[in-house]
Amino acid sequence: MILDLRRLPILETERLRLDPLNAADAEAIFPVLGDPEVLSYWDAPEHDDPDVVAKVVGGQVEAMTAGRAMHWAIRTLADRAFVGCFDLTEIDRRHRRAEIGFMLSRDAWGQGYGLEAMRTVIAYAASNGLRKLAARTHLGNRRSEAVLEKLGFEEEGLLRGHILEDGERRDCRLWGLLL
Repeated sequence: MILDLRRLPILETERLRLDPLNAADAEAIFPVLGDPEVLSYWDAPEHDDPDVVAKVVGGQVEAMTAGRAMHWAIRTLADRAFVGCFDLTEIDRRHRRAEIGFMLSRDAWGQGYGLEAMRTVIAYAASNGLRKLAARTHLGNRRSEAVLEKLGFEEEGLLRGHILEDGERRDCRLWGLLL
C-alpha cells in the first residue's frame, strides 16, 4: 500500500521530531505565517489573524483525515521548540508521486533543519511506495533551491506567471526527484 494515511507517522532525525499536525499547532504556526520575510516566497500573504491561521491548519488536518495529504509540525528534539512545517500533498497513488514542501521559521534558517527533515520525509516516502517527488519554488528562493539541489532534485521546468502575489504574476520553478 502506498502511504497509509490512516496511520500518520512520527518521524525523527538526529535533531528533529516531525509530529502529525493537529489543530493545537496553529498557535505555534501563527508567528511564522505572520512573518513577511518567511512568506516572501510563499503562495499566500502573511496572516495577522490567529483565527485565519486556525482555519488554515484545520483545513490541513481535515486533508490528512481524508487521506489527501500529510502535514507535520517540526520541533527540535532538545527542547521541543517549533521550527516549521512539512508536507506531502497532491498524493497520486496510481502514479506513485506527491508534492513535497516545507516552511521554516526565520529563527531556524541556516541550521540545516530543512535538509535534515527533507531527507527523512524522502526516505519515508520512498519506503512507502512513492517513486517521484515534485517540489515548487518561487523564482529567487535560493535557500530552498539549494536544499533541493543537495538532495538530488533536478529542475524540470518553469511555471510562468504561476502565482498571483500582491497583484503581480510570479514565476515558479518545478523540481523533481525520482526515488
